Amino acid sequence: MPKHVRKGDQVIVTQGADKGKVGEVLRVIPKEDRVVVRGVGVRTRHLKPSQRNPQGGVITRETPVHISNVSPVVDGKPTRVRFEVRKDGSKVRVAARGGKELGVVRGARR
Repeated sequence: MPKHVRKGDQVIVTQGADKGKVGEVLRVIPKEDRVVVRGVGVRTRHLKPSQRNPQGGVITRETPVHISNVSPVVDGKPTRVRFEVRKDGSKVRVAARGGKELGVVRGARR
């Protein structure tokens, strides 16, 4: 099934503790249907000193969020995504709100 968000998209969180936060998709994990969004789901972790990290300390990092809990942002509002096939055979993602093109899924057919 095609995914409605891709790496680099601006998305808004629609469910959960971080509802309403806007951030950029850093990574998509298709096998788990999850995305990592900058500034969303931030957790702190206390690390013991090791050879890899001799200093140890407290680190903060984003945890994955389920892909169904985020929506692309168009004009500051969340939108659903439609997939359209153009006359030249290219497939594009189009915002349901306003019809703005979000990105090309597949290039033109030869």
